[in-house]
Amino acid sequence: MNKPLRRVAIFCGLLVLALLVRNNWIQYAQADKLRNDENNRRVAIERYASPRGDIIVDGEPITGHKATNGDFAYKRTYKNGAMWAPVTGFVSQAFGANQLESIEDGILTGNDDRLFFRNTLDMLTGKNKEGGNVVTTLSGAAQKAAYEGLKKQGGKGSVVALEPSTGKILALASFPSYDPSTIAGNSLDTDTKAWEKLQKKNNPDDPMLNRALREVYPPGSTFKVVTAAAALEHGLVDDADQKTDTPLPWVMTGTTTELKNDGDLPCKDATLREALRVSCNTVFGKAGADLGNDKMLETAKKFGFTQEQFVPVRASASVFSENMEPSQVALSSIGQFNTAATPLQMAMVTAAIANNGTLMKPYMVDELQAPSLDTIEKTDPETLSEPMSAKNAQILQSMMETVVNDGTGKNAQIDGVTVGGKTGTAQHGENNSKNPYAWFISYAKNSDGSSPVAVAVVIEDEDAVRGDISGGGLAAPIAKSVMEAVVKGKQ
Repeated sequence: MNKPLRRVAIFCGLLVLALLVRNNWIQYAQADKLRNDENNRRVAIERYASPRGDIIVDGEPITGHKATNGDFAYKRTYKNGAMWAPVTGFVSQAFGANQLESIEDGILTGNDDRLFFRNTLDMLTGKNKEGGNVVTTLSGAAQKAAYEGLKKQGGKGSVVALEPSTGKILALASFPSYDPSTIAGNSLDTDTKAWEKLQKKNNPDDPMLNRALREVYPPGSTFKVVTAAAALEHGLVDDADQKTDTPLPWVMTGTTTELKNDGDLPCKDATLREALRVSCNTVFGKAGADLGNDKMLETAKKFGFTQEQFVPVRASASVFSENMEPSQVALSSIGQFNTAATPLQMAMVTAAIANNGTLMKPYMVDELQAPSLDTIEKTDPETLSEPMSAKNAQILQSMMETVVNDGTGKNAQIDGVTVGGKTGTAQHGENNSKNPYAWFISYAKNSDGSSPVAVAVVIEDEDAVRGDISGGGLAAPIAKSVMEAVVKGKQ
Protein backbone atom coordinates (compact mmCIF):
# COMPACT_ATOMS: atom_id res chain seq x y z
CA MET A 1 0.00 0.00 0.00
CA ASN A 2 1.42 3.33 -1.00
CA LYS A 3 1.85 6.13 1.50
CA PRO A 4 -1.22 8.28 0.52
CA LEU A 5 -3.58 5.30 0.67
CA ARG A 6 -2.13 4.29 4.04
CA ARG A 7 -2.84 7.77 5.41
CA VAL A 8 -6.41 7.67 4.09
CA ALA A 9 -6.92 4.22 5.64
CA ILE A 10 -5.56 5.36 9.02
CA PHE A 11 -7.73 8.48 8.92
CA CYS A 12 -10.84 6.46 8.08
CA GLY A 13 -9.96 4.01 10.83
CA LEU A 14 -9.72 6.88 13.34
CA LEU A 15 -13.10 8.18 12.18
CA VAL A 16 -14.68 4.77 12.71
CA LEU A 17 -13.01 4.50 16.14
CA ALA A 18 -14.28 7.97 17.09
CA LEU A 19 -17.78 7.03 15.94
CA LEU A 20 -17.69 3.85 18.03
CA VAL A 21 -16.45 5.75 21.11
CA ARG A 22 -19.08 8.43 20.64
CA ASN A 23 -21.84 5.89 20.11
CA ASN A 24 -20.87 3.95 23.23
CA TRP A 25 -20.54 7.17 25.21
CA ILE A 26 -24.08 8.21 24.26
CA GLN A 27 -25.62 4.75 24.68
CA TYR A 28 -24.01 3.89 28.00
CA ALA A 29 -22.27 6.75 29.80
CA GLN A 30 -24.98 9.31 29.01
CA ALA A 31 -27.93 6.95 28.82
CA ASP A 32 -29.48 7.91 32.15
CA LYS A 33 -28.98 11.62 31.57
CA LEU A 34 -30.61 11.52 28.13
CA ARG A 35 -33.34 9.16 29.27
CA ASN A 36 -34.32 11.50 32.10
CA ASP A 37 -33.77 14.82 30.31
CA GLU A 38 -36.82 17.04 30.87
CA ASN A 39 -36.75 17.97 27.18
CA ASN A 40 -37.02 14.33 26.10
CA ARG A 41 -40.73 13.95 25.35
CA ARG A 42 -40.39 10.18 25.37
CA VAL A 43 -39.77 10.43 29.13
CA ALA A 44 -43.15 12.05 29.69
CA ILE A 45 -44.90 9.70 27.28
CA GLU A 46 -43.41 6.69 29.06
CA ARG A 47 -44.30 8.12 32.50
CA TYR A 48 -47.98 8.32 31.60
CA ALA A 49 -48.13 5.17 29.46
CA SER A 50 -49.41 3.03 32.32
CA PRO A 51 -51.47 3.63 35.48
CA ARG A 52 -49.49 5.27 38.25
CA GLY A 53 -49.24 3.57 41.64
CA ASP A 54 -51.14 5.04 44.56
CA ILE A 55 -50.48 7.03 47.70
CA ILE A 56 -52.14 5.19 50.58
CA VAL A 57 -53.78 6.44 53.80
CA ASP A 58 -55.38 4.04 56.30
CA GLY A 59 -55.02 1.22 53.77
CA GLU A 60 -56.98 3.05 51.07
CA PRO A 61 -55.72 5.05 48.05
CA ILE A 62 -56.18 8.82 48.07
CA THR A 63 -55.05 8.93 44.44
CA GLY A 64 -56.25 7.30 41.23
CA HIS A 65 -55.95 7.52 37.43
CA LYS A 66 -58.08 7.87 34.33
CA ALA A 67 -57.51 7.09 30.67
CA THR A 68 -56.97 10.02 28.28
CA ASN A 69 -56.55 10.60 24.57
CA GLY A 70 -53.34 11.60 22.82
CA ASP A 71 -49.71 10.76 23.59
CA PHE A 72 -50.34 10.39 27.31
CA ALA A 73 -52.45 7.32 28.03
CA TYR A 74 -53.29 8.11 31.67
CA LYS A 75 -53.42 11.07 34.02
CA ARG A 76 -53.53 11.36 37.80
CA THR A 77 -56.71 11.85 39.82
CA TYR A 78 -57.08 12.69 43.51
CA LYS A 79 -59.71 11.97 46.15
CA ASN A 80 -60.39 14.98 48.39
CA GLY A 81 -57.49 16.58 46.56
CA ALA A 82 -57.48 19.91 48.41
CA MET A 83 -57.39 18.19 51.80
CA TRP A 84 -54.47 15.95 50.85
CA ALA A 85 -52.47 18.31 48.59
CA PRO A 86 -49.91 19.22 51.33
CA VAL A 87 -49.16 15.50 51.60
CA THR A 88 -49.31 14.28 48.00
CA GLY A 89 -48.26 17.35 46.07
CA PHE A 90 -49.19 17.13 42.40
CA VAL A 91 -48.11 15.34 39.24
CA SER A 92 -49.02 17.07 36.00
CA GLN A 93 -48.52 16.19 32.35
CA ALA A 94 -47.78 19.87 31.72
CA PHE A 95 -46.11 21.15 34.91
CA GLY A 96 -44.12 18.26 36.36
CA ALA A 97 -44.48 17.13 39.95
CA ASN A 98 -43.64 18.04 43.52
CA GLN A 99 -43.63 16.64 47.05
CA LEU A 100 -44.35 12.90 47.41
CA GLU A 101 -45.43 12.64 43.78
CA SER A 102 -41.97 13.83 42.77
CA ILE A 103 -39.80 12.31 45.50
CA GLU A 104 -41.30 8.83 45.08
CA ASP A 105 -41.85 9.10 41.31
CA GLY A 106 -39.69 6.07 40.61
CA ILE A 107 -41.82 3.80 42.78
CA LEU A 108 -45.12 5.27 41.58
CA THR A 109 -44.23 4.93 37.89
CA GLY A 110 -42.59 1.53 38.34
CA ASN A 111 -39.21 2.84 37.10
CA ASP A 112 -37.33 2.49 40.38
CA ASP A 113 -34.22 0.28 40.08
CA ARG A 114 -35.56 -1.87 42.93
CA LEU A 115 -38.38 -2.95 40.60
CA PHE A 116 -35.98 -3.98 37.80
CA PHE A 117 -36.36 -7.76 38.14
CA ARG A 118 -40.14 -7.54 38.40
CA ASN A 119 -40.28 -5.29 35.32
CA THR A 120 -38.04 -7.70 33.43
CA LEU A 121 -40.31 -10.62 34.36
CA ASP A 122 -43.40 -8.65 33.31
CA MET A 123 -41.75 -7.84 29.97
CA LEU A 124 -40.98 -11.52 29.35
CA THR A 125 -44.52 -12.59 30.25
CA GLY A 126 -46.15 -9.77 28.30
CA LYS A 127 -47.70 -8.16 31.38
CA ASN A 128 -48.05 -4.37 31.39
CA LYS A 129 -45.75 -2.49 33.73
CA GLU A 130 -47.36 -1.26 36.95
CA GLY A 131 -46.39 1.34 39.52
CA GLY A 132 -45.82 0.64 43.18
CA ASN A 133 -47.48 2.29 46.17
CA VAL A 134 -46.42 4.82 48.78
CA VAL A 135 -47.96 3.96 52.15
CA THR A 136 -48.13 7.01 54.41
CA THR A 137 -48.27 7.41 58.19
CA LEU A 138 -51.23 9.78 57.93
CA SER A 139 -54.51 9.34 59.78
CA GLY A 140 -57.54 10.09 57.63
CA ALA A 141 -59.61 11.09 60.67
CA ALA A 142 -56.93 13.46 62.00
CA GLN A 143 -56.37 15.02 58.58
CA LYS A 144 -60.10 15.56 58.09
CA ALA A 145 -60.44 17.20 61.51
CA ALA A 146 -57.46 19.46 60.77
CA TYR A 147 -58.56 20.51 57.30
CA GLU A 148 -62.21 21.05 58.17
CA GLY A 149 -61.20 23.03 61.25
CA LEU A 150 -59.04 25.34 59.15
CA LYS A 151 -61.73 25.63 56.47
CA LYS A 152 -64.37 26.54 59.05
CA GLN A 153 -62.05 29.16 60.52
CA GLY A 154 -61.87 30.76 57.08
CA GLY A 155 -58.46 32.41 57.25
CA LYS A 156 -55.07 31.03 56.33
CA GLY A 157 -53.36 28.48 58.49
CA SER A 158 -51.99 25.02 58.98
CA VAL A 159 -51.97 22.04 61.32
CA VAL A 160 -49.35 19.38 62.00
CA ALA A 161 -49.95 16.35 64.21
CA LEU A 162 -47.23 13.86 65.20
CA GLU A 163 -47.09 10.58 67.08
CA PRO A 164 -44.48 11.50 69.74
CA SER A 165 -43.13 7.98 70.32
CA THR A 166 -42.28 7.37 66.65
CA GLY A 167 -42.25 10.69 64.80
CA LYS A 168 -45.02 9.56 62.44
CA ILE A 169 -46.89 12.47 60.87
CA LEU A 170 -50.60 11.95 61.50
CA ALA A 171 -51.94 15.17 59.97
CA LEU A 172 -50.41 17.76 57.66
CA ALA A 173 -53.00 20.32 56.61
CA SER A 174 -52.71 23.73 54.97
CA PHE A 175 -55.43 26.21 54.07
CA PRO A 176 -56.31 27.59 51.59
CA SER A 177 -55.42 24.66 49.39
CA TYR A 178 -55.99 23.43 45.83
CA ASP A 179 -57.13 20.30 44.03
CA PRO A 180 -54.18 18.72 42.16
CA SER A 181 -56.65 17.04 39.78
CA THR A 182 -57.32 20.41 38.13
CA ILE A 183 -53.72 20.63 36.85
CA ALA A 184 -53.00 16.93 36.24
CA GLY A 185 -53.47 17.06 32.45
CA ASN A 186 -52.00 19.26 29.72
CA SER A 187 -55.05 21.05 28.30
CA LEU A 188 -54.59 24.74 27.55
CA ASP A 189 -58.27 25.40 28.21
CA THR A 190 -58.45 23.70 31.59
CA ASP A 191 -55.13 22.70 33.17
CA THR A 192 -53.08 25.69 32.05
CA LYS A 193 -55.79 28.15 33.06
CA ALA A 194 -56.15 26.44 36.44
CA TRP A 195 -52.37 26.55 36.93
CA GLU A 196 -52.23 30.27 36.18
CA LYS A 197 -55.04 30.98 38.67
CA LEU A 198 -53.13 29.14 41.39
CA GLN A 199 -49.91 31.13 41.03
CA LYS A 200 -49.17 33.63 43.80
CA LYS A 201 -48.96 36.57 41.38
CA ASN A 202 -52.58 35.87 40.42
CA ASN A 203 -53.77 34.60 43.81
CA PRO A 204 -52.45 36.41 46.91
CA ASP A 205 -53.73 33.58 49.12
CA ASP A 206 -51.07 31.35 47.52
CA PRO A 207 -53.01 28.07 47.81
CA MET A 208 -50.05 26.02 46.54
CA LEU A 209 -47.89 27.10 49.50
CA ASN A 210 -47.43 24.25 51.95
CA ARG A 211 -47.78 26.33 55.09
CA ALA A 212 -47.19 23.35 57.37
CA LEU A 213 -43.66 22.78 56.08
CA ARG A 214 -42.49 25.83 54.16
CA GLU A 215 -43.85 28.90 56.01
CA VAL A 216 -42.04 30.22 59.09
CA TYR A 217 -44.01 32.31 61.57
CA PRO A 218 -43.13 34.11 64.78
CA PRO A 219 -44.21 31.48 67.33
CA GLY A 220 -45.13 33.97 70.01
CA SER A 221 -45.77 32.58 73.48
CA THR A 222 -45.70 28.94 72.32
CA PHE A 223 -41.91 29.36 72.29
CA LYS A 224 -42.01 29.87 76.06
CA VAL A 225 -42.03 26.09 76.46
CA VAL A 226 -38.57 26.03 74.81
CA THR A 227 -37.39 28.74 77.21
CA ALA A 228 -38.83 26.78 80.13
CA ALA A 229 -36.98 23.68 78.89
CA ALA A 230 -33.73 25.66 78.72
CA ALA A 231 -34.26 27.04 82.23
CA LEU A 232 -34.80 23.54 83.63
CA GLU A 233 -32.01 21.86 81.66
CA HIS A 234 -29.40 24.51 82.50
CA GLY A 235 -30.32 24.71 86.19
CA LEU A 236 -31.74 28.22 86.24
CA VAL A 237 -34.72 26.74 88.10
CA ASP A 238 -35.12 23.33 89.72
CA ASP A 239 -38.85 22.76 89.50
CA ALA A 240 -42.10 24.21 88.26
CA ASP A 241 -43.15 25.71 91.60
CA GLN A 242 -39.94 27.50 92.55
CA LYS A 243 -40.35 31.27 92.60
CA THR A 244 -38.28 33.14 90.07
CA ASP A 245 -36.41 36.37 90.68
CA THR A 246 -38.50 38.50 88.33
CA PRO A 247 -39.26 42.11 89.25
CA LEU A 248 -42.32 43.89 87.91
CA PRO A 249 -41.80 45.97 85.90
CA TRP A 250 -38.68 44.39 84.39
CA VAL A 251 -36.35 46.53 82.28
CA MET A 252 -34.57 44.55 79.60
CA THR A 253 -30.85 44.16 80.19
CA GLY A 254 -28.75 46.87 78.54
CA THR A 255 -31.79 49.06 77.79
CA THR A 256 -34.19 51.47 79.46
CA THR A 257 -37.19 49.63 77.94
CA GLU A 258 -39.67 47.67 80.00
CA LEU A 259 -40.80 44.32 78.72
CA LYS A 260 -44.59 44.46 78.98
CA ASN A 261 -46.98 41.69 79.90
CA ASP A 262 -50.29 41.34 78.12
CA GLY A 263 -52.41 42.91 80.84
CA ASP A 264 -52.29 43.10 84.62
CA LEU A 265 -50.94 39.61 85.29
CA PRO A 266 -49.53 38.11 88.52
CA CYS A 267 -46.01 37.87 87.12
CA LYS A 268 -43.84 39.33 89.89
CA ASP A 269 -41.45 36.56 91.03
CA ALA A 270 -43.94 34.09 89.56
CA THR A 271 -43.14 30.40 89.43
CA LEU A 272 -42.60 28.84 86.01
CA ARG A 273 -45.95 27.05 86.34
CA GLU A 274 -47.85 30.26 87.04
CA ALA A 275 -45.86 32.17 84.42
CA LEU A 276 -46.77 29.60 81.76
CA ARG A 277 -50.39 29.45 82.92
CA VAL A 278 -50.96 33.19 82.45
CA SER A 279 -48.16 33.64 79.86
CA CYS A 280 -45.81 36.11 81.56
CA ASN A 281 -43.49 37.82 79.09
CA THR A 282 -41.34 39.21 81.92
CA VAL A 283 -40.59 35.83 83.51
CA PHE A 284 -39.60 34.08 80.29
CA GLY A 285 -37.90 37.14 78.77
CA LYS A 286 -35.71 37.52 81.86
CA ALA A 287 -35.07 33.78 81.99
CA GLY A 288 -33.81 33.88 78.40
CA ALA A 289 -31.62 36.91 79.09
CA ASP A 290 -30.20 35.29 82.26
CA LEU A 291 -29.43 32.06 80.39
CA GLY A 292 -27.80 33.95 77.55
CA ASN A 293 -27.75 33.49 73.80
CA ASP A 294 -25.53 30.40 73.74
CA LYS A 295 -27.64 28.30 76.11
CA MET A 296 -30.91 29.35 74.52
CA LEU A 297 -29.54 28.58 71.05
CA GLU A 298 -28.23 25.21 72.23
CA THR A 299 -31.66 24.20 73.53
CA ALA A 300 -33.47 25.50 70.45
CA LYS A 301 -31.14 23.49 68.19
CA LYS A 302 -31.80 20.32 70.18
CA PHE A 303 -35.49 20.78 69.44
CA GLY A 304 -34.69 21.09 65.71
CA PHE A 305 -34.31 24.84 65.14
CA THR A 306 -31.83 26.13 62.50
CA GLN A 307 -31.99 22.85 60.50
CA GLU A 308 -34.11 21.86 57.52
CA GLN A 309 -36.14 18.71 58.04
CA PHE A 310 -36.88 16.12 55.34
CA VAL A 311 -40.03 14.11 55.95
CA PRO A 312 -39.15 13.27 53.09
CA VAL A 313 -40.57 16.54 51.68
CA ARG A 314 -38.25 19.38 52.66
CA ALA A 315 -39.37 21.62 55.52
CA SER A 316 -37.86 25.07 55.96
CA ALA A 317 -35.39 25.65 58.78
CA SER A 318 -36.82 27.39 61.82
CA VAL A 319 -34.89 30.36 63.21
CA PHE A 320 -33.26 31.22 66.51
CA SER A 321 -30.44 33.71 66.05
CA GLU A 322 -26.92 33.87 67.44
CA ASN A 323 -24.79 36.85 68.47
CA MET A 324 -27.77 38.74 69.91
CA GLU A 325 -27.77 41.43 72.57
CA PRO A 326 -29.35 40.44 75.94
CA SER A 327 -32.50 42.43 75.16
CA GLN A 328 -32.81 40.67 71.81
CA VAL A 329 -32.37 37.30 73.53
CA ALA A 330 -35.18 38.30 75.92
CA LEU A 331 -37.53 39.09 73.03
CA SER A 332 -36.48 35.95 71.16
CA SER A 333 -37.19 33.86 74.26
CA ILE A 334 -40.85 34.86 74.16
CA GLY A 335 -41.10 34.01 70.46
CA GLN A 336 -40.57 37.48 68.99
CA PHE A 337 -37.62 39.41 67.43
CA ASN A 338 -36.06 37.05 64.82
CA THR A 339 -37.47 33.82 66.22
CA ALA A 340 -39.54 32.01 63.59
CA ALA A 341 -40.87 28.48 63.29
CA THR A 342 -42.74 26.21 60.93
CA PRO A 343 -45.84 24.46 62.30
CA LEU A 344 -43.88 21.21 61.91
CA GLN A 345 -41.17 22.61 64.18
CA MET A 346 -43.57 23.53 66.96
CA ALA A 347 -45.22 20.11 66.67
CA MET A 348 -41.74 18.61 67.10
CA VAL A 349 -41.15 20.69 70.24
CA THR A 350 -44.45 19.52 71.70
CA ALA A 351 -43.86 15.90 70.71
CA ALA A 352 -40.43 15.86 72.39
CA ILE A 353 -41.91 17.18 75.65
CA ALA A 354 -44.75 14.64 75.49
CA ASN A 355 -42.26 11.83 74.76
CA ASN A 356 -40.40 12.48 78.02
CA GLY A 357 -37.66 14.53 76.40
CA THR A 358 -36.84 12.41 73.33
CA LEU A 359 -37.38 13.97 69.90
CA MET A 360 -38.09 11.46 67.16
CA LYS A 361 -37.35 12.26 63.52
CA PRO A 362 -40.64 13.19 61.79
CA TYR A 363 -41.66 11.19 58.72
CA MET A 364 -44.76 10.53 56.62
CA VAL A 365 -43.81 7.54 54.43
CA ASP A 366 -44.30 4.32 56.35
CA GLU A 367 -43.32 1.99 53.53
CA LEU A 368 -42.84 1.64 49.79
CA GLN A 369 -44.61 -1.25 48.08
CA ALA A 370 -44.06 -3.12 44.83
CA PRO A 371 -47.12 -3.57 42.57
CA SER A 372 -47.48 -7.00 44.20
CA LEU A 373 -47.81 -5.19 47.57
CA ASP A 374 -44.52 -6.68 48.75
CA THR A 375 -42.58 -4.24 50.94
CA ILE A 376 -39.59 -2.68 49.18
CA GLU A 377 -38.57 -0.34 51.98
CA LYS A 378 -39.85 0.22 55.51
CA THR A 379 -39.19 3.33 57.61
CA ASP A 380 -37.94 2.64 61.12
CA PRO A 381 -38.46 5.32 63.81
CA GLU A 382 -35.25 7.22 64.48
CA THR A 383 -34.21 9.36 67.46
CA LEU A 384 -33.25 12.86 66.34
CA SER A 385 -32.08 14.29 69.68
CA GLU A 386 -32.61 14.39 73.44
CA PRO A 387 -33.57 18.02 74.22
CA MET A 388 -34.55 17.29 77.82
CA SER A 389 -34.13 14.75 80.57
CA ALA A 390 -37.21 12.66 81.32
CA LYS A 391 -37.49 14.33 84.74
CA ASN A 392 -37.51 17.85 83.31
CA ALA A 393 -39.85 16.87 80.47
CA GLN A 394 -42.34 15.58 83.03
CA ILE A 395 -42.06 18.83 84.98
CA LEU A 396 -42.82 20.76 81.79
CA GLN A 397 -45.72 18.42 81.03
CA SER A 398 -47.27 19.24 84.39
CA MET A 399 -46.91 22.95 83.60
CA MET A 400 -48.57 22.57 80.19
CA GLU A 401 -51.38 20.55 81.72
CA THR A 402 -52.00 23.40 84.16
CA VAL A 403 -52.36 25.73 81.17
CA VAL A 404 -55.18 23.57 79.80
CA ASN A 405 -56.82 22.74 83.14
CA ASP A 406 -56.72 26.22 84.65
CA GLY A 407 -55.21 28.67 82.18
CA THR A 408 -55.40 30.06 78.66
CA GLY A 409 -55.81 26.64 77.01
CA LYS A 410 -59.14 25.53 78.47
CA ASN A 411 -60.71 25.23 75.00
CA ALA A 412 -58.52 22.16 74.39
CA GLN A 413 -59.89 20.14 77.30
CA ILE A 414 -61.12 16.63 76.40
CA ASP A 415 -63.30 14.65 78.78
CA GLY A 416 -61.43 11.70 80.23
CA VAL A 417 -58.13 12.64 78.54
CA THR A 418 -55.14 14.49 80.00
CA VAL A 419 -54.17 17.38 77.73
CA GLY A 420 -51.20 19.72 77.95
CA GLY A 421 -50.85 22.83 75.83
CA LYS A 422 -49.69 26.39 75.33
CA THR A 423 -51.35 29.30 73.59
CA GLY A 424 -49.58 31.93 71.55
CA THR A 425 -50.55 35.23 69.95
CA ALA A 426 -47.62 36.35 67.81
CA GLN A 427 -47.27 39.92 66.65
CA HIS A 428 -46.13 40.62 63.10
CA GLY A 429 -45.93 43.39 60.54
CA GLU A 430 -44.10 46.69 60.78
CA ASN A 431 -44.69 48.11 64.28
CA ASN A 432 -47.04 45.14 64.85
CA SER A 433 -49.49 46.73 62.43
CA LYS A 434 -50.96 43.48 61.10
CA ASN A 435 -53.29 41.08 62.85
CA PRO A 436 -51.33 38.69 65.08
CA TYR A 437 -50.98 34.99 64.40
CA ALA A 438 -52.95 32.68 66.69
CA TRP A 439 -51.02 29.58 67.84
CA PHE A 440 -51.79 26.55 69.93
CA ILE A 441 -49.54 23.59 70.68
CA SER A 442 -50.77 20.59 72.63
CA TYR A 443 -50.58 16.87 73.31
CA ALA A 444 -53.00 14.24 74.60
CA LYS A 445 -51.88 11.70 77.17
CA ASN A 446 -53.14 8.19 77.94
CA SER A 447 -53.71 6.89 81.45
CA ASP A 448 -50.36 5.03 81.29
CA GLY A 449 -48.53 8.31 80.60
CA SER A 450 -47.87 7.66 76.92
CA SER A 451 -48.91 10.23 74.36
CA PRO A 452 -50.54 9.22 71.06
CA VAL A 453 -50.54 12.69 69.50
CA ALA A 454 -48.93 16.14 69.62
CA VAL A 455 -50.38 19.01 67.60
CA ALA A 456 -49.39 22.48 66.42
CA VAL A 457 -51.95 24.87 64.94
CA VAL A 458 -51.38 28.34 63.53
CA ILE A 459 -54.07 30.68 62.19
CA GLU A 460 -53.59 33.80 60.05
CA ASP A 461 -56.80 35.80 59.81
CA GLU A 462 -56.42 39.31 58.40
CA ASP A 463 -60.20 39.82 58.47
CA ALA A 464 -60.74 38.99 62.13
CA VAL A 465 -61.32 41.66 64.76
CA ARG A 466 -57.86 42.17 66.29
CA GLY A 467 -59.13 41.94 69.85
CA ASP A 468 -60.78 38.58 69.12
CA ILE A 469 -57.56 36.89 67.99
CA SER A 470 -56.04 34.46 70.48
CA GLY A 471 -54.44 31.06 70.35
CA GLY A 472 -56.93 29.76 72.90
CA GLY A 473 -59.90 31.10 70.98
CA LEU A 474 -59.02 30.35 67.35
CA ALA A 475 -56.44 27.56 67.33
CA ALA A 476 -57.16 25.47 70.44
CA PRO A 477 -60.56 24.14 69.23
CA ILE A 478 -58.92 22.84 66.05
CA ALA A 479 -56.16 21.15 68.06
CA LYS A 480 -58.80 19.58 70.28
CA SER A 481 -60.69 18.09 67.32
CA VAL A 482 -57.47 16.62 65.88
CA MET A 483 -56.47 15.10 69.23
CA GLU A 484 -59.96 13.65 69.67
CA ALA A 485 -59.78 12.06 66.22
CA VAL A 486 -56.51 10.31 67.08
CA VAL A 487 -57.46 9.28 70.62
CA LYS A 488 -60.80 7.85 69.49
CA GLY A 489 -59.11 6.03 66.62
CA LYS A 490 -56.73 4.27 69.04
CA GLN A 491 -59.38 3.24 71.55
